[in-house]
Amino acid sequence: MPSSHTLFGPWRKTGSREKVLEVEIAPRLILVAADLWQLGCFCSLWSMGTTASAAPQPVYVASPLDNVHANGMAQSSMSPVHMVNIHNNKAKSIITNKVAPVVITYNCRQEFQIHDTVLKANYKVGRISDSLPEHYLVKGEYFMVQDVSSKADVLNTTSSYGAPNFRQVKGAYPLYGMGQPTLNGFKQVLQRLQTQGQQEIIFFCIREEPVVFLHKDDDFVPYTPRRKENLHENLQGLQGEETVESLELSIRNELHDFAKLSKNILYVYNDIEFFKDEPQKMSILCEEDIHVTEEVYKRPMFTMQGYRYFRLPLPVEGAPLEEDFDAFVNILRESPSLCLGHSASRVPPTLVFSCQVGVGRTNLAMILGTLVMKRLKGDSQLAEAGTSEPRPLFQVIQSLIKKLPNGQQLMEEVDHAIALCSEMHNIKEAIYENASKLEGIGEDYQTQGSTTKEYFLNRTKQSLERYFYLIVFNAYLHEQYPLAFVSNFSQWMCCHAWLYRLLARMDVSELSAPAELLTKGARVLVADEYLAPDVLSTIKEMKVANFRRVPKMPVYGVAQPTSEAIGAVLAHLTDEKRKHNHVLWINVHEELALEGNGQIFIPREPSCLDQPIPVPTSDPQLLQKLETSLKEEILRAQKWLEVTLEQEKQMKMFKSCLTIQEIFNQHKSSHQGLVYKRIPLPDCSSPREEDFDKLHEAIRNALAEDPHTAFVFNCANGKSRSTTAMVVAVLTLWHLKGFPECTDDEIVSVPDAKYTKGEFEVVMRVVRLLPDGHKRKKEVDLALDSISETMTPMHYHLREMIISIYRQIKPEKTEKECKQQLLRSLQFLERYIYLILFNTYLHLEKKDSWHRSFSVWMEQVAARAGVYDILNQLCFSEFEDPRVMTLARLRYRWQQQDIQSLPFRGEFI
Repeated sequence: MPSSHTLFGPWRKTGSREKVLEVEIAPRLILVAADLWQLGCFCSLWSMGTTASAAPQPVYVASPLDNVHANGMAQSSMSPVHMVNIHNNKAKSIITNKVAPVVITYNCRQEFQIHDTVLKANYKVGRISDSLPEHYLVKGEYFMVQDVSSKADVLNTTSSYGAPNFRQVKGAYPLYGMGQPTLNGFKQVLQRLQTQGQQEIIFFCIREEPVVFLHKDDDFVPYTPRRKENLHENLQGLQGEETVESLELSIRNELHDFAKLSKNILYVYNDIEFFKDEPQKMSILCEEDIHVTEEVYKRPMFTMQGYRYFRLPLPVEGAPLEEDFDAFVNILRESPSLCLGHSASRVPPTLVFSCQVGVGRTNLAMILGTLVMKRLKGDSQLAEAGTSEPRPLFQVIQSLIKKLPNGQQLMEEVDHAIALCSEMHNIKEAIYENASKLEGIGEDYQTQGSTTKEYFLNRTKQSLERYFYLIVFNAYLHEQYPLAFVSNFSQWMCCHAWLYRLLARMDVSELSAPAELLTKGARVLVADEYLAPDVLSTIKEMKVANFRRVPKMPVYGVAQPTSEAIGAVLAHLTDEKRKHNHVLWINVHEELALEGNGQIFIPREPSCLDQPIPVPTSDPQLLQKLETSLKEEILRAQKWLEVTLEQEKQMKMFKSCLTIQEIFNQHKSSHQGLVYKRIPLPDCSSPREEDFDKLHEAIRNALAEDPHTAFVFNCANGKSRSTTAMVVAVLTLWHLKGFPECTDDEIVSVPDAKYTKGEFEVVMRVVRLLPDGHKRKKEVDLALDSISETMTPMHYHLREMIISIYRQIKPEKTEKECKQQLLRSLQFLERYIYLILFNTYLHLEKKDSWHRSFSVWMEQVAARAGVYDILNQLCFSEFEDPRVMTLARLRYRWQQQDIQSLPFRGEFI
């Protein structure tokens, strides 16, 4: 073998029959060489070659469909080969191996044909049903379906305007919406707009799914890939990290290959109702017979001076992502005619929006365009003829317009924009329609993997979220449009993170869940002994599970107590040894609880006894009202109820029943210094900013009255939430009475030692941001360590729980189980960060006696410094990419207490 040879020069082999074979390099040959190189056979290419005679030589090649099962699934290995004769006397060298034969000829023709066979082995085939033919599948599983049927054109505008459901918003704004046109239809739309005198046209394709246009007669018709299980629905999220444009190019390449492998025929479907004459055979002769979206919509820029095109993918359901709003804002920034500084006499550009049918996403985009035009023209007109009577507002919308500056005006402007764009769809009415259907469902049943109530609950929340974001985006336009959008929408939202807190309490249906759910058996009562195992063995002495004290501090934690247990704890705190005249008892339990027959019971769903039912309110009076309703219903019914105890289920008749407030009221007469407060905290996630404020204020007020006050915190089991509240109390006391000495970090030689010390990358990002951040973190760690010493049998330490739960994510677990573990670990991680932030707040605001609350400090100081930007990318960046994690975002993480959703009860409105 020669010392060197190259594909771009002659290959020379010495011997008695020495010849020089000049290999002509064609693009296709380079492709094959690359393929062979990847398969590990190119390195031995020369050594395997033999000199061929002029006679036809048999070559082994695989049959096109040999390695494809009848069900359309391809095997990874090659099937047995078959013999093929090459009738070409120009063949000079044949190279064979286990992967594929390669024939080198002067014109490379035979070599290319055998590459086709290799190409076939890389694609899968399938069929929709046994009665329909088998053919190649896009991405190995999708069928190409005609994008829009004639039935979708409700406004019947395809023939007259060129696109289905073509329309202009009511009023004088140059805003249009339409469904997906063909190539000729799109040209017709542009011609019509030009004849109307529209000089500057900005066209938006707002589809997130891939679309390709196939040559048919003298037009190009849109087709989309769809799943066999649901041929009527487009694919969402198919592209992963690549852009939808890149995905369309990839699909175009596959379709072109399919046609080459099937005698220039491509199989597609037009009739997915009855499958008459399906699949259709499309003739594809070259790549130019397949257009991608960009080719259809961008090429007019060469022939129309005032035309521009943008791809702005919007979701089919729910509100757009913050990045989607950012992309829209960037277009506004780049368009001089859409800036506030342009001449008032200048005609604004025409905006045209298009999705598949021209209804949902197009309607949303038209509303966004209307809000922009309102700001551009300074139009404050709100009156709309024929407006129906006002509907009752959802609580989340009431809270939103109450807190936003000029919130009522912002909402009315959005309502007016919705009315102007409501010819085919009314976003606001859709909320009430979905909510009405949800609440009208009697007996629930399964459909497509979820219950009917779950389906309509999601639809209601998605439409309400869309309306919420429209009001928020209008507020953003009011503030940022005059400033030329110095902040994009994502940044602005992080500076107003309280908006995400509102979204987290969008569903308040639990507040109206009827008390009869218990007496009718839809819910059951679970005893405290089942929910709170007494791992610290304190019931015998203190009558309550998991009673503990922070060393050398009057701070205590405990599980949910009975009346007897409260008496025992109060007697312990006020005895001659401790002598506490004042006790502040804070209940941080966010679930409803009752004492029945001297035992604590908590309502739960029978299908998920271990999952809390959080009540979406921080109002202690409302919680007391709900518990009173439960008590009255139990006493009224006077029937045997199913209860779950530690080891078994029983039927119980309740002779006595008290709310938690009533239990504490009984003890106030004998303990004058007792103060009881209800400050509910989330089960696993971090307390909200206002929760820190309430805890801090209650502790400071108690200390102002009596510096020797004892503090008791209880939750359901005395574990997670109680610990968090105890840390808040310890930090507050240290700030008022002095910090203990912080020792140097000890060397820990255990697995994940770095992470058990809380030194995650995201934590250290926050620490580096904060003044004296390392010291603030060390103080929180000291507080956690001191509290953890009291509860070692519980095996609970916040820092250690973060990595411990994350490490429980195993490949053998289900996707839902893994997602639940990820959510829990992120919630504990966020809780830890919030404690560090709260400690920093205590240090920085101490000079002003904490006149500014933690909530306000987070909004005015921490948000401006970028804290919420970090929290909006919360993840274990050591192990994963935040860009592919929905739970890394505030928007999604704060809305999910649990991955498993509870059955819908009550009323949404």
